[in-house]
Amino acid sequence: MITALALGAGLGIGLWSLAVWLFPPRPALGTILAHATKLSAPEPILATEDTGWAAKLGRPFVTPLRALGLPGQRLTRELAVTGRPVATHLAEKATLAITGLVAPVVVQLLLVLGGLSLGIELPIVGGVVLAVIGFVLPDVQTKSDAAKLRTNFRHALSAYLDLVWITLAGGAGVDSALTGSVAVGRGWAFEQIRRALDSARLMRTTPWAKLRQLGEELDVTELSELAASVSLAGTEGAKVRTSLAAKASALRTHQLTDAEGEAQAATERMSLPVMLLFLGFLAFIAYPGLVKVLTGL
Repeated sequence: MITALALGAGLGIGLWSLAVWLFPPRPALGTILAHATKLSAPEPILATEDTGWAAKLGRPFVTPLRALGLPGQRLTRELAVTGRPVATHLAEKATLAITGLVAPVVVQLLLVLGGLSLGIELPIVGGVVLAVIGFVLPDVQTKSDAAKLRTNFRHALSAYLDLVWITLAGGAGVDSALTGSVAVGRGWAFEQIRRALDSARLMRTTPWAKLRQLGEELDVTELSELAASVSLAGTEGAKVRTSLAAKASALRTHQLTDAEGEAQAATERMSLPVMLLFLGFLAFIAYPGLVKVLTGL
């Protein structure tokens, strides 16, 4: 019964995916009108890179997955942070899911050729489990990579804030302070800030507008706050050196707090193997006595 249900569900999902791919649903009229009247969004600052063998093999499945509404808005922002195109991500999800679904069947065929067999239930269950894991694994990896990049960006941003307010204290203007400070730093975070400032210069817009856009794309509120403070200095002549110094200090304090929390969590995780070893040692000591008592009865 379980085998029949699993085969029927797999056949139904396959036929439904094929139908969605061949006859994609038409968008609603309101969606079409909203798209036609929507103002063009500015070009994204974050660059994307399309690489990987899994992305090439899974390209035919990108359109059906997009028709299903994948990925979500939150995951799309995470992909923008990591610099991976949405099509590449969906193609990898499809490739890994299909690989996980087919792998147990291939193993079963090899075992059958060798004179062994695991039955039909185990390959089906194992294929479904591996397919689900392969489909979800790229999402988990993307979220983890995006979180690490945001953490590194905040570390670099605190140093950038110090450089900006020191340059402002030396008598430089707002634009020259932003541009000169970013030229000193190295790494991924400073490269993104440099791209934003270069884009502002080429498009003849204000630097703080591009910094605010970069903060929204990265989902880093501290950068958006920096853009708001700098805009006050650029448009109204406000003195922002003290504010920038306070923001840099608060950002470093927040980073230290997060680092202490991660260190404490790592310490607690280190105690778990010791407890397991201790429990195993107790079981090793108590086992002979327990066996002797039970056999004596």
